[in-house]
Amino acid sequence: ERGVQIPRPVGHGPSSFIPEHEIVPPETDDEQTRQLFVDAFLQNNRLENITSVMGFHPQYLESFLRLQHYLLRLDGPLPQDYRHYIGVMAAARHQCSYLVDLQESEFLMQDGDPDWLKGLDYIPQKLKNLCELNKILAHRPWLITKQHIEQLLRGNDSWSLSELVHAIVLLAHFHSLASFVFGTGINLEIDHECGHTLQPASLSEGANDVEAHHSNSVASSLETCEPGVEMLMHRMKKIQEAADLQEISQEEMKQRFEKVEKQSLELLPGQSACSECLAVSDYAKYRDDPNFHYEDFAKRGEERTIPTFRAQDYSWEDQGFSLVNRLYSDIGQLLDDKFRMAYNLTYYTMGPQKDVDTTMLRAAIWNYIHCMFGIFHDDYDYGEVNQLLDIKLKSFIKTVTCYPERTTRKDYDNFWKEFKHSEKVHVCIMVLEARMQAELLYALRAIMKYMT
Repeated sequence: ERGVQIPRPVGHGPSSFIPEHEIVPPETDDEQTRQLFVDAFLQNNRLENITSVMGFHPQYLESFLRLQHYLLRLDGPLPQDYRHYIGVMAAARHQCSYLVDLQESEFLMQDGDPDWLKGLDYIPQKLKNLCELNKILAHRPWLITKQHIEQLLRGNDSWSLSELVHAIVLLAHFHSLASFVFGTGINLEIDHECGHTLQPASLSEGANDVEAHHSNSVASSLETCEPGVEMLMHRMKKIQEAADLQEISQEEMKQRFEKVEKQSLELLPGQSACSECLAVSDYAKYRDDPNFHYEDFAKRGEERTIPTFRAQDYSWEDQGFSLVNRLYSDIGQLLDDKFRMAYNLTYYTMGPQKDVDTTMLRAAIWNYIHCMFGIFHDDYDYGEVNQLLDIKLKSFIKTVTCYPERTTRKDYDNFWKEFKHSEKVHVCIMVLEARMQAELLYALRAIMKYMT
């Protein structure tokens, strides 16, 4: 009436992949979820879209918020401005403007120097020295050596060991969180420069959105013969029966792992995302060596130069947990709680089926993600991966894990058509956590080698 332009969100709801009416609302009747939303709002001065989508799984959301609050807000080796700037650097590796923008805002609220937001040429040398580790950890963590650790801990502008561990956990946290953001199609917050529009809503806009979701679901129901829920349950039963009858040699276990590794080479990601928002974003100023990206651990036709990471030689439970807890008090327990929650989370359902033990399926997803980082669990039969994860699910997992910025709505819609959105979000949570654990295992092993 008075000619005042009122901004409105560009996207419909927290996610561009999940219909808004299916996402848990802030006024939910579930008391635990509602209280978590209140706590998140008080922590962040807003209910972020990412929190709303995680609201499908309140038990996990609680452990996630607890760890993030500890990492970013509570007492720790690093000053507040460093913590948020490291978040910016980490998110920028995957061109995740959603996280970059949030962390830039937090950085300024913590009295960070605005000049730092001009790019890496304007930050202290100590932070700049972290760029190499950030790059490797984000894309090829198996390349981290004790020499990388030594360079950061010695000389001018050096890090203390506790500061470096805090920084590494922050880097791994935001790298893997970028996977979740892209994997679940998180929409930009309304105050992001690309998250709002001043144009009035058209009458057809909302209807078109609903119609698109409806047509997708109709197409899904007409689509034939990708392995459905019942087929998956049948395969799990057959695997269990076979396991009761035979033992597999260690040599055979290793061969099955290598087969899964080689098959992963055939899964090619889509092209780089080319949205209007990415085009105007200037996250490149926070990235050095922008052409450095993920490459398959096992390369086709090449002799293996880096040995497979054997989990029995260095595991999170036996070595990583105690080392990180010793160098950054209590973080190990918070990480462990979050890893276990993501791995063990179940409602005993698969799509429409109830009273289903999903342990086998969750193990296949977790170990497949680790496989892409060259991590071998000698007590796991990798033959189960090929029986339980179809090609569309594998392709989605690889894209979200290794090239998250290339994830599309089609990738999300294409897998698990009979499953609920909450179950697809759980897959993305497992990507987040298994990826984070993989990055930490390589970094903590390098620290251990430096210390000994």
